[in-house]
Amino acid sequence: MSNFDLVVLGGGSGGYAAALRGAQLGLSVALIEKDKVGGTCLHRGCIPTKALLHAGEVADSARESSQFGVNATFNSIDMGGVNSYKDELLPVSIKVCKVSLSHEALPSLKELVA
Repeated sequence: MSNFDLVVLGGGSGGYAAALRGAQLGLSVALIEKDKVGGTCLHRGCIPTKALLHAGEVADSARESSQFGVNATFNSIDMGGVNSYKDELLPVSIKVCKVSLSHEALPSLKELVA
């Protein structure tokens, strides 16, 4: 059985930040996550939602472009393309999360990242 200075329950944005900070302060840290590091926000909530909202903002900008002297036309939204854009962002965000947790400056977390 291992002993830790800090045990963080939940690898979402709050737990992830707490675990990183604890390790930066020299504590031995255990980060416990039942699903995926990054939590709901990264995988199903905030990040995917913001990607979809950004696509909507781009469509609005195209529709309102004449106000800025830009000649553009807005035809439609390709939801398959929008979802592909969203899905391409997730692996990058997940990789950033895992790399941060496995960084050499945080050796107490290195073994805990799958």
